[in-house]
Amino acid sequence: MPQPLYRFLLAALALGFAAAFCVIVVPPLWASRDVFGALAAGFVNPYASGYSLDTICCWCVLAVWVVHEARSLGVRHGWIALLLGLAPGVATGFATYLLLRAGQVRERRD
Repeated sequence: MPQPLYRFLLAALALGFAAAFCVIVVPPLWASRDVFGALAAGFVNPYASGYSLDTICCWCVLAVWVVHEARSLGVRHGWIALLLGLAPGVATGFATYLLLRAGQVRERRD
């Protein structure tokens, strides 16, 4: 896959998820102003709990990866991806990290 297409698809997925998150989650959260209730709502039944637990574990895997590559490869600014992984979500954080990483790895090769 050509690098420009790769970067475009990652950015489109990150922004697409962030937009969907804002449309779906922000209005009811704004109305209730109950952040803890919103977090707990992810665990209302066994299916939602499974998806929520998967998302939390994916963020933890991303955090381990970001910290590891910061030390071993010198990838900078991974903390931005970890913050974006908390809100709007791991899809945006992961895609952002891959974009950050791709730019820095390419710089080192050039």
